[in-house]
Amino acid sequence: MSQLVCIAFKDLSTADQVLNELRAMEKEYVLDLEDAVIVVRDMDGKVHLKQCVDVFGGATTHGVSLGMLWGGLIGLLFMNPLAGLLGSIAGGAGGGAITFAANEHGLLSDYGIPDNFIRAIGSTILPGTSAIFLLIRNFDQDKLSARISQYEGTILKTSLSTEHEEKLRVALSNQQGSKIRKG
Repeated sequence: MSQLVCIAFKDLSTADQVLNELRAMEKEYVLDLEDAVIVVRDMDGKVHLKQCVDVFGGATTHGVSLGMLWGGLIGLLFMNPLAGLLGSIAGGAGGGAITFAANEHGLLSDYGIPDNFIRAIGSTILPGTSAIFLLIRNFDQDKLSARISQYEGTILKTSLSTEHEEKLRVALSNQQGSKIRKG
């Protein structure tokens, strides 16, 4: 079962740095991220979400490549491989445009952690700060805590056990800042 972890930081860029660290840990098989979203609250108080996990897992690129192969083969069958290739490229571009439009209108935005939940929690951080929302399939608690202990952060919400949450809280509390969350 996936675990939810939401951590706030006292500036706009730390959440991005933590995500880069987590990506490196993912390559080292320390953790497996299902979803990651960065929330930035600008100085005007507006909340911005940055979706960080590819919803389709490269399926669009794979689909276009497969479409080009089949389009070329079908075109070859009908003695016009160029027409088949161009048709498959156009089909792939059309499918990509539909996917992009659906995502822009919020049809695909709630994969993983629901956007409404992220916005609600994200609106509690102070202007000029950021937060990261993680949905983690599995992780090595000790290695994760050791690697992110260099970042000052405050846990906003988790679904971790009390013991694991406390370990993470201790790791993040090295130099606790006060400019994280509204009273």
